[in-house]
Amino acid sequence: MDCELWKSIASQIVAVDRNFRRRKASRKFTHSVGKIVWVYLWSVFNDRPVYWACNPENYRGVRRPRYLPDQSCMSRRLKCEHTHIFIRAIIKRLANEDGCWLIKAIDGKPLPISKITADPDAAYGRGAGGMDKGYKLHAICSVFNEPVAWEVHPLNVSEKAVAKKLIDQLDNEGYLLADSNYDTNKLHQAATEHGHQLIANRRKPGTSLWHNRQSPGRLRSIELLEDGGEFGRNLFKMRKRIEGYFGNLSAGRIDLPPWVRRLHRVRIFVDAKILIKAARNKQIRKSAA
Repeated sequence: MDCELWKSIASQIVAVDRNFRRRKASRKFTHSVGKIVWVYLWSVFNDRPVYWACNPENYRGVRRPRYLPDQSCMSRRLKCEHTHIFIRAIIKRLANEDGCWLIKAIDGKPLPISKITADPDAAYGRGAGGMDKGYKLHAICSVFNEPVAWEVHPLNVSEKAVAKKLIDQLDNEGYLLADSNYDTNKLHQAATEHGHQLIANRRKPGTSLWHNRQSPGRLRSIELLEDGGEFGRNLFKMRKRIEGYFGNLSAGRIDLPPWVRRLHRVRIFVDAKILIKAARNKQIRKSAA
């Protein structure tokens, strides 16, 4: 276990918890939102179920809250919106605000589970190399592995539909790199409206556009990739970095364990993994400085 990494995560929990304790919504609970997040992140950090982190004996060598919530309390509180907001607030604090956000990439990562699962929220859809059952992480990241926007949905939800929601969360300006699945006039137009140039290769580069009306953003994307010389092609090569981000997310362990089922559990589990990865990135930046 990386004790220094956990200490940095714990310090972020304490810092964010100060703001949440001032809110009336968090005063009606016996255990603060920060304590719930602390216990949950400890379980995810050690790849253990939540009930494992409710046992005081499993905190040897590290600081822990004085009174721990039980399993039933954790199950109820992890469904609350405040818990998700708290975790995302930590991720925002861990983000490298001095990094380059000009270039971003969008992609999806399947999170398959057993095809004979009783999970009613899981669905069949296209996974890696064939049909799978489970969920999918849809994300926009900077090319320096900083999360910008992400959502988790059942595997049968269209990538294009989720991409529109993610693009609507973008601000500032920049380039958004994507594969051919995202090459639609609707997404190009949405990216343009949010100050971004979507660059996505076509399924059949070089073919005629016929007489269909094309978005100016899509025409610019085609120009950059097919007629724009080295700049467009070199820029598009940076899209592969988001695949590396998915592969290295929390040291390569984003596979759903057997105790993470139902959509609300999968979503908060993925948030926790992204948080741990962001904390690890900050630790690397700090050691390199």
